[in-house]
Amino acid sequence: MKISTRALTGLAVTAAAGLALTACSSGDSAAQSSDADTGLTLMNEGKLTVCSDLPYEPFEFRDENGEIVGFDMDIASEIAADLDVELNVLDDGFEGIQSGLALNKCDISISSISITEERKGNMDFSTPYMDDDLTLVAPADGEIEDLESAAGKRVAVQTGTTGETYAQEQGLTAVGFEDAGLQLEALKAGTVDAALGNVSVLGYGIADEEGFERVEDYETGEQLGISIKKGNSAMAEAVNGTLERLDESDKLDELEEKWFGASN
Repeated sequence: MKISTRALTGLAVTAAAGLALTACSSGDSAAQSSDADTGLTLMNEGKLTVCSDLPYEPFEFRDENGEIVGFDMDIASEIAADLDVELNVLDDGFEGIQSGLALNKCDISISSISITEERKGNMDFSTPYMDDDLTLVAPADGEIEDLESAAGKRVAVQTGTTGETYAQEQGLTAVGFEDAGLQLEALKAGTVDAALGNVSVLGYGIADEEGFERVEDYETGEQLGISIKKGNSAMAEAVNGTLERLDESDKLDELEEKWFGASN
């Protein structure tokens, strides 16, 4: 799960640190602010409003103190810092995020979103910040060892994700859950027979759980990106500038190790 350096090569560094944002207009539901020089407009003055679907450990979730933390949140914090604004996170359903509707109320969405051609029809994406694949997890002493043995069994997926699509393509009996937390809880409770989803999330979710294992991985070549309203080149430039800075300074590698461990 290393980010492709090639994917970030050639982009201009536009960290936009110290960007001065001044209020100039009001939107339908929230005051907006914009910078005349860069064309960058924010939903709320002085804030980078980010939509994310919680919980989705280790990308975005609340810690024991109720603070929203995770790999995606660290990246979002870096973008906000480069813009010299406050990070404002809205917990929103993944259906709205993956369809692009969330961008009517947020400046960007970051929620372990796989870049797909279908989604690119509704929104723009940043340069990829992580590679990911899918995995099937199941009880270690169970009957499920691969897709063939999972046929006819209840396989938990998160609704609206590439895991759900893959399960349907393979003819599995997919049981949809609103978020990854509920998906994993169902597996642990035994109300489903297996779970299918991204290695980054399901692998992390069972890492400390005895009795469960990744029975089979699938190299789907997924790449994760930050979604941006279609045609918002100023925001794309700012987001990509931060990602390039993080990549070139090896900070992305540090964040991956922090949240996923050195083995990733």
